[in-house]
This record gives sequence, structure tokens and C-alpha cells, in this order.
Amino acid sequence: MIQIILHGCNGRMGKALQQMIAQRDDMQIAAGIDSYLDRKSPLRQYQSPKDCPVKGDVVIDFSNHKAVPQLLSYCLHTQTPVIIATTALTEECKELLLEASAKIPVFYSANMSLGINVLMKAIRDITPALEDQFHVEIIEKHHSQKKDSPSGTAILLADTVNQSCRTKKQYLYGRHGKEDQCSINELGIHAVRGGTIPGEHTVLYAGPDEIIQLTHTALSRNIFAAGALKAAAFLVSQKPGLYSMQDLI
Repeated sequence: MIQIILHGCNGRMGKALQQMIAQRDDMQIAAGIDSYLDRKSPLRQYQSPKDCPVKGDVVIDFSNHKAVPQLLSYCLHTQTPVIIATTALTEECKELLLEASAKIPVFYSANMSLGINVLMKAIRDITPALEDQFHVEIIEKHHSQKKDSPSGTAILLADTVNQSCRTKKQYLYGRHGKEDQCSINELGIHAVRGGTIPGEHTVLYAGPDEIIQLTHTALSRNIFAAGALKAAAFLVSQKPGLYSMQDLI
């Protein structure tokens, strides 16, 4: 039985994970950590990692990027493998992930969806053939409560495009106030917010007289929770190192 500590247990993704773990017989929640404590929940909860005396087999993090450094300190102190699924990490925080991975297993992905990661593979396959003639734009849509813009997944997809190009593209966040022509070396990233959209990402390749669109739509948050649990089952048996969804595909 894998004992899981949920960091960000009372957020939207934390609630989704609680429901999915309750339906499994190979995992259970040892404790939850969240700055907001849900007094009605039967879950054993703590406001910060330093307050948590419970030892788990793995930590799953869907919280806020500002909380990740303290969580990594806790995981290093307790030698607990950790899955970081929080987005909008700073470069400094990513460096902390790399440093921690020398001592404990660390799994990081800006998107835990299997479909998104297969989409990334498709981007790597087709971008080199289209690079010289096709403009690339990324359009992402999310619910009105999403705080970061553009989404971490949009940046992940943009980085995947750029890593597949011989000539690196310059990221352009929206086109307001821009009056010159669109350059083949620009990569436009556009964010839409509204309603209860769980998440939609489109990579648009616009060439001479033809268009290719690759779109992934998340119909519920369960796809991210399922990916995180798949990562948890994988990570508990790994040696120290930095892992990603590509290791599961």
C-alpha cells in the first residue's frame, strides 16, 4: 500500500486526487498539507510541511509555486520522493528541483496528462519538416479562476516546438501594439480565460495555403490526477534522479 502525502490537498486538484485515491486499493492518503485547513474533512491535515510529522512513501504536489522550495526542504529532510505538478515555477525553483534530484527521486511535469505528453511527441516529429515555411502559434484556454497566464502547459508546448527547431523562435505573448509583419521566427502564445473551461491547448502551424492544428482538450481534472497517481506508482521504486512524463510513455 503506497502512503501518499498530498501537498495542496484542499485545492481543486487535491480534491480530485482524494476522490480517485479513495477508489483504489493500492494507495491511501497518509496526510494532507494545505495553507487552508478544511475542518469538515476527515483527512489528517497540516498547514505546512514543517508541521507534518507523518512519513509517507511519496509526496504529490499540486499547490502554488511559492510553496515548492519549502516542500523540497521537507522531502530532502525526510528522504521522501516527490512529484511536482505545480506550474509557473521560476528558474531558481527548477534549479532547486535539479539539486534535490541528486539525493531523492524527483518527478516534475508542467502537465500530468498522458495526452499532452503524446502531443509533445507529435510536435517533435512534425516541426522540423514545417519549420521553414509554417508560422507557429499556441492558443490556450482555461477557466476564469486560473492565476498564471500563459499556462505552464502552453510554455511546455512552446519549448517543445523550439527544441525541435534548427533556428530558435522568439516567444511573443499576444500581438497588441505590434505593427510589423509576423516573422517566421516568432512563436505567438495567446491566453483565453473564462467560465469553467478545464483546459484547451492548440498548436497551430500556418503555412502557404494550408493549416495544421493539433488540439488537446481536458474534459476534467481527473486526467491530471490519473497521471500523478501513475507517476507515484512509478517513482516509489526509483533511485534519486529527475524524472518526467516522458519516462512513463
